[in-house]
Amino acid sequence: MPRTSEENDRIRQLSKQKIRAAAMELFIKQGYYATSINDVAKQAGISKGLLYNYYKGKEELLSEMVEARIREVIEVMEGAAARETPSEQLKHIIEGAIDNIHQSPEVHRFYLHLQTQPEADEELIKYSKLLIKENARMFEVQCKMFERLGVKQPRKRSLYFSSVLQGIMFMISTYPQEFPIEEIKKQIIQEFCSA
Repeated sequence: MPRTSEENDRIRQLSKQKIRAAAMELFIKQGYYATSINDVAKQAGISKGLLYNYYKGKEELLSEMVEARIREVIEVMEGAAARETPSEQLKHIIEGAIDNIHQSPEVHRFYLHLQTQPEADEELIKYSKLLIKENARMFEVQCKMFERLGVKQPRKRSLYFSSVLQGIMFMISTYPQEFPIEEIKKQIIQEFCSA
């Protein structure tokens, strides 16, 4: 019996996820430029021809990975926006960010590295700028949360919050086994989720 179009789509999405996971692992381990499409296909356990059936090349693969990362950030912010109070919204951001990093610290390091590409790297800088642009947009949403929380100088408070949260995320991604995650999570929630 032939497969339905839904079944074909499900198989296609699973294959693409497998390819993206293999690419992420290799990009983290050996770098974007040192990784070939052949390496990715081998790591994913598929033929190079099948990989080219899904992606024209390594840059298109990276592009889809960055778009997926941006969607993840948007989902966290939309989840936060669905909460009733600004305190609950900020708590959702904290928990979402810290839990995500704790589960996949190497992914955070990869995207942080991607965001800090030199301007001269014409191939990667456009993806760096996409991530930075989305982070700036999310910062504005976050500023509104601090405004509604009623803090003095909500932009400065939001900047401080982002700096603390990014620092925590960096520390977790660098020292995942040695970081007191739950303690720090409680501390940042206590500090920022009340006026």
